Amino acid sequence: MSEASIRDLRHRGGEIVERAAGGEVVTITRDGAPVAELRALPARPLAAGPLLERWRTLPPVDPQALRDDLDAILEPRL
Repeated sequence: MSEASIRDLRHRGGEIVERAAGGEVVTITRDGAPVAELRALPARPLAAGPLLERWRTLPPVDPQALRDDLDAILEPRL
């Protein structure tokens, strides 16, 4: 967790919001005392319609080719 003063927030607000959007919790301080926290909102779940549309456009997967590719890059003992 990091801190930013209200002055920092005013002058570098975009940078501080980007840090929060990236998962960092930023405590906002006034005269050195914490007054608020800035954190990212949880991601909104997608509705079933858009998820099904994405699923319909996925390319077909050849299970044996996938297995062969994985075997080629992973340690055989796994």
